[in-house]
Amino acid sequence: MMESVKLVSIGTAVPPYIIDQRDAARASHKAFSSRFADFERLAKVFESSGIRRRYGVRPIDWYLQTSGWPDRNNAYIEGASALFASAAAKALEAAHICAADVDTIVTVSSTGIATPSLEARVSRQLGFRDDVERVPVFGLGCAGGVSGVSIASRLAASRPGTVVLLVAVETCTLAFRMDKLTKANIVATALFGDGAAACVLRVTDHGLAEVEMSGQHTWPDTLDIMGWSVDPEGLGVIFDRAIPPFAETNIQPAIASILARSSLTTDDIDRFACHPGGAKVIDALETALDLGQGTLNHERDVLSDYGNMSSPTALFVLDRLISTGLPRRTLLTAMGPGFTLSCVSLKAAA
Repeated sequence: MMESVKLVSIGTAVPPYIIDQRDAARASHKAFSSRFADFERLAKVFESSGIRRRYGVRPIDWYLQTSGWPDRNNAYIEGASALFASAAAKALEAAHICAADVDTIVTVSSTGIATPSLEARVSRQLGFRDDVERVPVFGLGCAGGVSGVSIASRLAASRPGTVVLLVAVETCTLAFRMDKLTKANIVATALFGDGAAACVLRVTDHGLAEVEMSGQHTWPDTLDIMGWSVDPEGLGVIFDRAIPPFAETNIQPAIASILARSSLTTDDIDRFACHPGGAKVIDALETALDLGQGTLNHERDVLSDYGNMSSPTALFVLDRLISTGLPRRTLLTAMGPGFTLSCVSLKAAA
């Protein structure tokens, strides 16, 4: 097999606290029903979300207390650091290397602020070298895991022989806000979970898959679709437009445009591996991409088991695809704030 940038390994991690969807629904009812007249109608999202359970960096009762930005961000630093270390250790072990072999670390995270960034905080614990290059990436949201693979692969290609570690880690549950009586906040409490995924990439003649190409598309005048607001209590979710109908209308032309840059078409793709933002988003993607109902089965399973973890979620889907056997060509996709689509084409190892 020719030497090119390969995805060598992947590892995933979740925090210790299980959030059963039924418990989350009860907690939200306790927090909102007496203060939000439209709550009972909106609460149906707990049943329609396609989520069975999620994981959080704090127990569910913690979220019912009003915690300001310092408490929430401290929880981010503590929880995200632990998730980073766990996912990275699994990816390194699967690649049969140690942390001292890593030359560059790409850290993708948008759910808290850490300066020094997360990889510096776990450097001694994991054993990274003093001269390791650190590349923290903030603000890509749900698209961050896929964009992170793109960034890491290009760094690996620019310095053949070096080892690049990508870690996407998010603590989305820290955006649960008991003080915000909005539809977006209710939806967030029904969707979000915490987790991390790590990948090792390098130029080599062996690996799980070859990173063939990557690309992004950002739609104009779409800043209001998704993002964070910031106030003294912490981060607040922005869902100002319905994402499923937007995806159904716009994603296929954007994917076609990205693929065309590498002389590919959607007919060349054997499997779309998509970020499962929610059950309705998955349905919209199947419609937009002319896929049969139920084609995105791994996406539905990941959503059910972990919820929407933002940037790591697409990599959880990829991990499941790898475990069952990648087809010839897989297009890994995710949409995130911007509003942006990110794609990476992966060719299965021979």
